[in-house]
Formats: sequence, structure tokens, C-alpha cells
Amino acid sequence: MAASTSKAAAVVLILCLLCCNTLLLPCSASSDSFLQCLSAMMPTELVYQQSSSSFTSVLQSSVQNPRFVTNTTVLPLCVITASDVSHVQAAVRCGRWNGVRLRVRSGGHDYEGLSYRSVQPEVFAVLDLARLRGVQVRAGEDSAWVDAGTTLGELYYTVGTTNPGFLFPGGACPTVGVSGFVSGGGIGLMMRKYGVGGDNVVDARIVNANGDVLDRAAMGEDLFWAIRGGGGETFGVVVAWRLKLSKVPQTVTVVNILRTMEQGAADLVAKWETTILQPVLPDLTIRVVLQHRHAFFQTLFLGGCSDLLSTMGSLFPELGTTAADCNEMTWLRAMAFIYFGNTNTPAEALLNRTNNVGNYYFKSKSDYVRRAVGRAGWDSLYQQWLSQNGNGQMILEPHGAAVGGANTVTTSPYPHRRGVLFNIQYGSNWCCGANGTEAAAALGWLNGIYGFMAPFVTSSPREAFANYRDLDMGQNVIGGDGLSSYWRARAWAERYFMGNYRRLAAVKTAVDPTDYFRNEQSIPPLPK
Repeated sequence: MAASTSKAAAVVLILCLLCCNTLLLPCSASSDSFLQCLSAMMPTELVYQQSSSSFTSVLQSSVQNPRFVTNTTVLPLCVITASDVSHVQAAVRCGRWNGVRLRVRSGGHDYEGLSYRSVQPEVFAVLDLARLRGVQVRAGEDSAWVDAGTTLGELYYTVGTTNPGFLFPGGACPTVGVSGFVSGGGIGLMMRKYGVGGDNVVDARIVNANGDVLDRAAMGEDLFWAIRGGGGETFGVVVAWRLKLSKVPQTVTVVNILRTMEQGAADLVAKWETTILQPVLPDLTIRVVLQHRHAFFQTLFLGGCSDLLSTMGSLFPELGTTAADCNEMTWLRAMAFIYFGNTNTPAEALLNRTNNVGNYYFKSKSDYVRRAVGRAGWDSLYQQWLSQNGNGQMILEPHGAAVGGANTVTTSPYPHRRGVLFNIQYGSNWCCGANGTEAAAALGWLNGIYGFMAPFVTSSPREAFANYRDLDMGQNVIGGDGLSSYWRARAWAERYFMGNYRRLAAVKTAVDPTDYFRNEQSIPPLPK
């Protein structure tokens, strides 16, 4: 039986190879040959075709936005649930040989759903990395190997329990995939102290367009630079990251303070943007969430309450932080508290990969601010926009310090550094359909507040964050040569990557000249 199976696999493999006479030239899409190739190169139970009774549940297992679970969503040919690096290699090779592209999903948080859907009809497969997860770390070590399907919550928990005293500077949402977070740059609450996520990668393993596994030494420094913030699904499939871990005090302090318009929310935000974003205070981060008539100030301080109160008393006394507001805890407990909002939430809650979005749809946009908006601007924003929609919000993420320090511009592709005060994420939620009156109202409000903020944010280009993907900025256009247009992509790529766009395109040309790894906003090759 084993010999018979091996012969059958060899025959299928030969047929796959005959489809194209070189790995550099993918052939036209052949669904049946692709599926046969997969069955010959990996366990069939890992491949869920549309005919499978589990296809829908597997496809939707980590969908974070119901907007993209409708009867008009373009479905993949199959979902490949890789549990080994060899399965990723097989998926890439079978895809290249048979002209079937892959959408690669780690945590499923892509804001436009491009890790599991295509905007336009095409033959594609989803390569789901959720089974390819794990963290290899030992006590006292300052790095960890992390599989690409691992979530930030799983990383935090493993590091916090196995290697206390160390941290990775990730984001606030534990269900975000590590690979998506890092490949988009990765901003978070601790970046003022340690830099963005992409700055904290020391090695990686990537499956390239030929299906080969390369580490940092083998891939070269240009590709290693590109994958640490140049966007996912452009250069290959990263299967593991070696992340730098940094020391953290035994005790950190979290403070949550809510203020209303009547309590001077606009004045406090104006004070925050001009005072608290000082580079001399990397241990202190205060992010602000604006919603309806409120401003929510969330403070993370790498130290104890007494030191925090002293700092806040001298720099931001208007916020009125008191000892009663302080929550002293370990870094690991802080990560759970920041997301779940309850000091009694156990750290084990970070291991839950499910994001309870329910029936709420959402759409996001982003901006960067390099000069203070000012009290009048914030007051007008509240009066005209925020107070008119309880389901809309703005999240202000402070930059400066380590993010904008010397020599960080070339460390990784994340370009929004020196001179940036903060990033803005706009979000609008609605229930319970992709179209209709509620959707139109929610999207109208989002576009309106985004337009209102134009005079206060960056311009030429109006900078945007790659991990807050926004297809309103533009999509790739496929030229007559079958490649994404470099010139047409400038409309969105220069806003995400600014001066790094051309260098990223040069890397793309070197490692994937046929543009196999692509989606609606992947980096195109340079024009010939």
C-alpha cells in the first residue's frame, strides 16, 4: 500500500511539474491539477474544499469582520490548514505550478479581509497558518522563535510565564496574529520604549516563490528588511520569526481615566498632544480613545504607581491621576487588563483566539499627525462629529522616543517616525448588514470625519498605516504583462511606505518577479 501511494504521488508530482517548464513561469489556473498536487504532497485532511461540510466553518474560523462573510464574497477554491512548514512549501509549489494564488492568513485581522478573500473573482486558495503556532523560549533568554500562526496573546502568555522579566512590544489586541502584526510594521503601547514590532526581529524563516525555506543569512539583508514592515503577502510566506525580547520591570502600572466633554475632554486631549509626547519619557505611554462625548486615557507606565504619580503631577496634572486610579501588576497581567478591562481577568484569557465581533460590521481609516491639532480643533471635532455618532471612534497612538530616534528610519520599512506626534485610527461600526441604511450612515460618518481632519494631518502624501488597510486609497491594477502596476500602486503605497516604496518594489523584483504573491494592495515589481 505504501509503495502504491508513493507511486501515485510521484505521478501527480510529475504531472504538476509538466504544467510549466520552469518555476519562474506559472501556468494558467488549473483547479483540478492544483488539488491533485496538494493531495500528493500533504495529508488530505488538511485541505478543505468547497464541497467539504467543514469548509465554511474553517474559512470563517478567524474572520474578524462580518462585512466579508456574505453571499457575494468571492470564495477560495479551498482552505489549506498547514500544520508543518513542508505543507506551506507544498502549497506554494502547487500554486505556482498550477497558476493558483494563495491568500495567507495568520490571525485574520486584515481590515479589508484580503488574507481570506479576493475583491475580484479569481481562482485562489487560503493558506491558513493557525495550526502552525508555538513559541520557543527559555528563561533568561532575550529572544524567542515564534511560529507565524501564533497570536500576540499566545506570545505574551508564553513569554510572561516562561520568561518573566522580559516582554515583546506588541499591540493591545491579543487575537492579532504575530505575523500580520510584524509584517505591517507593528505599532503598540510600548513602542516609545522599544520601537515598533518590525524593529524587534532578529531572524526569520520564509518560504519564497520557489517553495524554498530561507533564514536571514540565506534570504539576504534586503529581503529581511522588507518583510519587517513592507506588508504581508508580497515577498513570500514567513513561517517563523525570531523576536527580540526586552527586559521589563517586575511591576508596571496601568491607569484608565474617562473624561466627558463637560469635564473638558477637548482641553485634555490638547494638553496631551503637546505635553505628554516627550522623548525623555519612553517609559510612559498614554493612548487616547475618543468616542461620542468621551475621551478615554489609557496609561501604561513601566514602573510603580508612586513614580507615575510624580511624573503625571509635573507634566499632566490636569488629568487628575490619583493613587486610587493605579493598577500595579506584572506586564503579563497588564496585557490582559488593557484588553479585557478587568483586573480579575486571568492571564490565560490571552490564549483565546476568538474575537467576539458578533454581528457588528466595521470600517477603518488612518492618519498621522505631525503638528498639534489644538484645542479649537478638538472642540470642533467633538461638536460636529464625535458627539453625533456613538458607534464611531478615534484611537490616538503616541509616537516619538524610540520610534523616531536616530537611525530607526532604515531599521525596518515603517516610515512614520521622526516628527510624528501620533497615529490616528478611525473606526465606524454598525449592525447588521454590509449594505443598507445603517451601513450608508456609518460609512458616511467615517468619510466625513476623515475629511474634517484633513487640515490637521499630514499631506503630500497623507500618511497611512499599512496594518490599518484601506482599499479606498486604491487597489492594484494588473497590466498587460500580468504584473501589478508599479505606477498605479503609488496612489496607496507611497502613503503607507513613503520613500521606502521604491526600495520595497526593488526587493519584490528580485525575489518574486512574476508577482505570484499578490493581493489588492501588495507591493508590485519595478517596471521593466
